[in-house]
Amino acid sequence: MTRQIRPGRRSLLAAAAAVPAVAALAACSSDSSDAPSLDGSAASDGGAASGEYDAVIAGGPVAEDSAISGSAWASAIKEKGKLVRGGTTANQVFSIIDPSTDKVTGFDAGITQLLARYILGEGGEEKVEYIDTTVETRETMVQNDTVDCVIATYSITAERLEKIDFAGPYYLSGTSIQVRTEDKDSITGPADLTGRKLVTQSNSTGIQAIEDNVTDPGDVETLADNESCVAALKQKRVDAYVLDQGVLLGNSKADPDVTVVGEPFTEDPYGIGLNKEHADALELVNAFLEAIESDGTWKKLYEATIGQVIEGDAPEPPTVGDLPA
Repeated sequence: MTRQIRPGRRSLLAAAAAVPAVAALAACSSDSSDAPSLDGSAASDGGAASGEYDAVIAGGPVAEDSAISGSAWASAIKEKGKLVRGGTTANQVFSIIDPSTDKVTGFDAGITQLLARYILGEGGEEKVEYIDTTVETRETMVQNDTVDCVIATYSITAERLEKIDFAGPYYLSGTSIQVRTEDKDSITGPADLTGRKLVTQSNSTGIQAIEDNVTDPGDVETLADNESCVAALKQKRVDAYVLDQGVLLGNSKADPDVTVVGEPFTEDPYGIGLNKEHADALELVNAFLEAIESDGTWKKLYEATIGQVIEGDAPEPPTVGDLPA
């Protein structure tokens, strides 16, 4: 396994999750080299049950040889002997690295490893190169083939679909609000954000969520990463932080001074970002997602990751190919 990390970026946190009965989950998170665990201590497995997680990945499906040979994109991956994934290894529950072992676990990490196994065969789950992306660089790195795909709590939007393809969706989530804990009774939903100073991550779905759901907000600041947004909130430069609920819940777990309020007020489907120039990639990755959903692997992965921090049964996976208009 090869890991490439951009220097100088350390994130405050990562992500947690909620099933639809509690609240739909989301994330467009920042990338970094490390993150605290949900209880604020050093992370070791991102909420994953290690033995159960390993068994899920090792039991994932492997594509027929004819499916791989019929895809130039998959054949190229098989020829180089590794899958290059853009994303993060500092996102709690979804993709977190254990610095003592370099093992990456989590829901998105599991999707990545299962895809590598599907293409490369048994043992392929160990042949992943993890390259950091940000909300600003993801589409470019897909378009120029720096990465084979991006799997990074990546919300599918009509605007992004103009630039790249998305396989999936493979998970549904939604935008929520984070405030200073001292303000949790005065701000409980989008209606309370009128006239308030807000922050969200640049190039994230939080921008559109504010435009569509907040009437006459005050200044809306966009910052590069989660750490900067949390700092702006805690320093009282803004009144609320609007972003995918997964990131915000993780912030609250790591820092009692910030709290997530209300329920998600958008629905964001997560997809696997692919280069439009490799048209056969979309068909193959969608076939992979359908395979892990139909054989129960998706549910087992959920239970070994998100299900370790959220009570309730695993939700039904979204319908592959059901993309935003």
